[in-house]
Amino acid sequence: MKKITSYENKKVLVIGLGKSGFNSAELLSTLGAKVTVNDLKEPKDPQIAAELKKHAIGLVTGGHPLSLLDGMDLVVKNPGIPYNNVLVAAAVKQGLPIITEPELAYEILDAPMIGVTGTNGKTTTTTMISLMLNQGRTKGKAYLAGNIGIPASKVAQKATPDDIMVTELSSFQLLGITKLHPHIAVLTNIYEAHTDYHGSRANYIKAKMRLTMNQNKNDFFVVNWDSVEWQDLSRQSAAKVVPFSRQDKSEEGAYLKDGWLYFRKEKIMSAAEIKVPGDHNIENALAALTVAKLLGQSTENIVEVLKTFSGVRHRTQYVTTINDRKFYNDSKATNMEATEKALAGFSAPVVLLAGGLDRGFTFERLVPYFKKLRGLIVFGQTADLVAAAAESAGVKKILHTKDVVTAVPLAYKMSKKGDIVLLSPACASWDQYPTFEVRGDMFITAVTKLQKQVEVR
Repeated sequence: MKKITSYENKKVLVIGLGKSGFNSAELLSTLGAKVTVNDLKEPKDPQIAAELKKHAIGLVTGGHPLSLLDGMDLVVKNPGIPYNNVLVAAAVKQGLPIITEPELAYEILDAPMIGVTGTNGKTTTTTMISLMLNQGRTKGKAYLAGNIGIPASKVAQKATPDDIMVTELSSFQLLGITKLHPHIAVLTNIYEAHTDYHGSRANYIKAKMRLTMNQNKNDFFVVNWDSVEWQDLSRQSAAKVVPFSRQDKSEEGAYLKDGWLYFRKEKIMSAAEIKVPGDHNIENALAALTVAKLLGQSTENIVEVLKTFSGVRHRTQYVTTINDRKFYNDSKATNMEATEKALAGFSAPVVLLAGGLDRGFTFERLVPYFKKLRGLIVFGQTADLVAAAAESAGVKKILHTKDVVTAVPLAYKMSKKGDIVLLSPACASWDQYPTFEVRGDMFITAVTKLQKQVEVR
């Protein structure tokens, strides 16, 4: 951890008491700042308030009083809080600097950083990279951090120059950076997402591209080459652009050709040997192996990881098999592109569980993928809209239900031996669940309960 003095005696307001807010507050206090935390809700765990008090950190809950901004030098904002929040908007109007937790982490980080962003595939790619860099490693460690659920500010405090921090970064987080400078930046893809937060697709793209804004000719920008739009975006980077392509559109980086993964004409492995299913995971593997190769990792170690890595929780995660039906948890599929990729990864008939938060979209684009469904179970605000798309695709078996828990036994009854039962909602979870992780965990619990019931019979 770098020793910095820039926060000594500064008054800092941290808005949002999640993991990142709590760790930001503690770190700022350690750096000598006078910190106040604000959140609408009281912390559920009384130990959190006790820890803040121990560090002389003020805590204000129940509202967002504008008086909190009086005399403040800086605001550290929870990424999920929009800029039209009354307190954040007032801070913007006053010209107060507003950053997010990864920016604070970068300021003290004494290790190189890899930054990964994109609409889909961020977590899987980030995890693959860390596993590859740790495979056979004899000195230091590749740490996971960021939007993956591990506060970067916590990891940055223990990372040394022998380590590396592999950081997943969301568009929300990237809006609050100024100095953050990854040695390697990765753009997995960009689709339609979070326009309710950013206001437009153009603003969303601008937020994503902030990942590379501080890079220079000594850095690398690893970018998906399978879209002309993404190729054009790469021109905004001052770093060395290294492409990856599942469609064999470039041999300057990693690519898929005749069923094999290559890196700059070196044959790496057969795509069929990658343990996690789907074309999207081939793309994730290509992105990850590009980073690993740029950092000198051996082909042998890269192959070992891709042959054994079974996936990240909630990302096309294999759960179990019940009477020859395989159950997969893809709760992280919070948009249609992710569900398309999940469905494309299976050749067997699928019983799909889908639906969730209504963001004003219809689901016609899923019709070609729905044509292979055995059946569909829908729930949440978009249940009727998803069902309508399935009807257009000629799906005969469509059931409406309350939520993901009640959907599980219905899906089992609808399925046949050899089928896939897949939770891939194509929607955010916030109409029924606080996070996609909670939704996925509820699915797993329901599947486990079903398995016990079936085995007892």
